[in-house]
Amino acid sequence: MTAQVIDGKAVAARLRERLTAEIRTFTESSGSAPGLATVLVGEDPASQVYVASKRKQAVAVGLEDHHVHLDEGVTADEIAATITRLADDPAVSGILLQLPLPKGVDSGPLIDLIPADKDVDGLTTLSAGLLARGKPGLRPCTPSGVIELLDAAGVEISGARAVVVGRSELVGGPLAQLLTQRDATVTIAHSRTRDLPAVTRTADILVAAAGRPGLITAEHVRPGAAVIDVGIHRTDNGLRGDVDYDEVAEVAGWITPVPGGVGPMTIAMLLRNTLLAARLQRGEEI
Repeated sequence: MTAQVIDGKAVAARLRERLTAEIRTFTESSGSAPGLATVLVGEDPASQVYVASKRKQAVAVGLEDHHVHLDEGVTADEIAATITRLADDPAVSGILLQLPLPKGVDSGPLIDLIPADKDVDGLTTLSAGLLARGKPGLRPCTPSGVIELLDAAGVEISGARAVVVGRSELVGGPLAQLLTQRDATVTIAHSRTRDLPAVTRTADILVAAAGRPGLITAEHVRPGAAVIDVGIHRTDNGLRGDVDYDEVAEVAGWITPVPGGVGPMTIAMLLRNTLLAARLQRGEEI
């Protein structure tokens, strides 16, 4: 068996095409385009690359770009003042605080300053509560992108047995909730799970989000399962994920590559969340 590759670049491109049309319609009807504010603190090279890509793609689909770059030595109070200003700005539909922040700055209280209807990363405590209660709101981008990939590939979620390896607040936890809300039966596994292969081999849908390169091998995968690799690691041999791709591709029914799988979807879902945020602020249902 050779797995069907789920091409995240292609799925993200189709989503951006739809968003471009939807944003054009929204802008014509409302009189203004949705605006995405990115807040970058310091000079971290990786963060600069990520933010530049997000801004470029935002402009390409018709969003307004509102970018703030703060110096490395900025205080938490100064960051808070920036977020508060953006929260009060009607031209800003969504706010993204790029992580990680410089050492010594606690991101949690700053993220929670972002209003839930502008929280395009879906990371505030209030957004997490809305997700947990199954109430409408903005969902975290990477977990939402995983769901989009499964749907695009035609993988049946309802009734499926899903195992998510990883329990982070950013990916594993929210993804387990999203899968549950789509009627999957979900198990969360992690680094202390006993006999991990025995657990993961029960999965129709296996998501690797543990942050450990090559953790998932062929012995972890039930033949025909959909395997989604959220991990991305820079190694001497290039980028690789949490899944041993070559091994697992011979067993799985579907698989995402690294790079080119989940990564492109994360930014695409950010763009979609910005449009959804603009609709929420107009009193529309999402």
